[in-house]
Order: sequence, then structure tokens, then C-alpha cells
Amino acid sequence: MENYMAHLQAVHTKLQPQQNAYTQLTTYLDPHSQVAWGYMHAEPRPCFTPTLLRELLSWGSEMAAMVDDPAQESVKYFVLASKVPDTFSLGGDLDLFLRHIAARDRDALYRYAVSCIDCSYAVHSHLSRPNVTSIALVQGQALGGGFESALAAKVLIAERGARMGLPEILFNLFPGMGAMTFLGRRVGHHQAEKIILSGKLYLAEELYEMGVVDVLAEPGEGESAVYGYIRREEKSRNGILAVRAAREISQPVSYDELIRITEVWVDAALRLEAKDLRMMERLVSRQTGKAETAHAVAPSSAFSA
Repeated sequence: MENYMAHLQAVHTKLQPQQNAYTQLTTYLDPHSQVAWGYMHAEPRPCFTPTLLRELLSWGSEMAAMVDDPAQESVKYFVLASKVPDTFSLGGDLDLFLRHIAARDRDALYRYAVSCIDCSYAVHSHLSRPNVTSIALVQGQALGGGFESALAAKVLIAERGARMGLPEILFNLFPGMGAMTFLGRRVGHHQAEKIILSGKLYLAEELYEMGVVDVLAEPGEGESAVYGYIRREEKSRNGILAVRAAREISQPVSYDELIRITEVWVDAALRLEAKDLRMMERLVSRQTGKAETAHAVAPSSAFSA
């Protein structure tokens, strides 16, 4: 353990905090390995708030500009992670959903859903830069939209014991921001439907056996596993990027597909009945409770400021 902590401290010293005005996203750059790190910490719950979504999109634009500008430090990898202990993301902003559904405000619900799609598509398309690799690091729970965002990455790394799942069916809905698309391309659409309809939470170990998780890390060693993956990719990077490009031709993910599915989700959300909304309210209460617990303990991330 002492050797591992010394290793994390050594990694930490190589990271440069990026200067920005973000309030729910902390970003770092490792210029030596050309890795950008983004740690989410949304308020008041660790979910995809409108503020976090805007900051994620802004961060993506900043990284794309760095890739395009030879005068700046370049980025070959970017990692989406979380500063919230034991939680990658609890998914969509259910409290916001409830308010928009109660107001019958389809346009507002649709705009929120599209902003989620914009973020996931940027991750999946690796900022539309062929030489960039997107990585999701899941430490703790990734639920609903949190799982969808991790699935969008080209490489999904998860620590043993992490739990991921799509619980939307429990309140009579389905995950409409990429689950069918991204999960279907990893395990086949029949298996993706079974996972979606089960509402079950899966251990990272189970998902690794299914082929959903690409790299399984030991608890507390997620960041080290990211660098281990990067070292392996660097040895065969030309071939790996070529295989990835071929896969994107044979199994393309279009923005239009994601938008059309999220339109189905918006219409389904507006058909929810009172009993479904009460279940959603209970989940909001659970999210709030988890957030309060998380604030009571120190951040577990090795890169916490």
C-alpha cells in the first residue's frame, strides 16, 4: 500500500491543474503522457446537472482546440472520472425531469436530453479527432445516464466492486441517452435490451465477463490502470487506431440515431403516471442522501486538489 500511495503521489505531481471557471468539473493535464483528466463533482447531487453538461461540452471544445493547435500541449487521451467518493455518476437530473414533466414542458425536457446526447457523442466520437482516445474511469456507482456516459467512451475501465446499471424501467421509463446504441454495439442489441429491461445493477466483474468493461482494475487503483492501458496502447497505437477506425465504419454511431432515440424517451417521459413519478421522487431522495454522505467524507480521488 505504501508503494502504491507513493506511485499515486508521483503521478499527481505530473498533473497541471487547468485554469478555468468550472464549478462542477475539475480538469488536469498530464503533458508528459498527453492525458487530460476531467473529474465530475456536480451539486447538489452527483448527477448530470445542466451546469455540469455545459462545462463538459466546454472542456471538450478546449481539448479539441489543443489537438488542432500545434503551439499548445497536445492531448492524445482524455479521461472522464469523478471526485465524488464511491460514485461515478447517478445519472440524469431526476429532480429536473420531475419539474419539466409536471409543467408539461416538452421543449425544456428535450433540450436537456439533447445536451446529454451532445456530451455522449463528443466522448464517443473522441472529439471528432481520429488520434484521440476517450476513456471512462468508473469508481463506485454509475447509474442510468452515468452508465450511458461511461459506455460512450472508447475504453471503459472500472474498479472491482463498482456497480453499474440502468434502473429507469423501475419507474416505467427507459435509458434514452445512448444505452441502446452504445451497449448494443458492445454486447449485441438483444443482450442490451435484456440488461435495460432487468433494471439490475451489475458488478464491474460481471460486465467485464460480458465484454462491457474493457479493463478491470483493483479497488483504489483505477488511475494506475488508466496509465497501464495507455502504456499498452502506445506500443501498438497505429494498429489500434486503425482497428478502431474500421469498427466505426462497420458499426457507425450517428448523431441522428441518438437524437431519434432520445425523442422517443422524451415522449415516454411525458406519459409517466403519478405512481411512476412517486418512484422517481423516491430515487431523488436517495440521490440526495448519497450526496450528503459523500460530502461527509474526504474525496477518494488520487488527484483531488
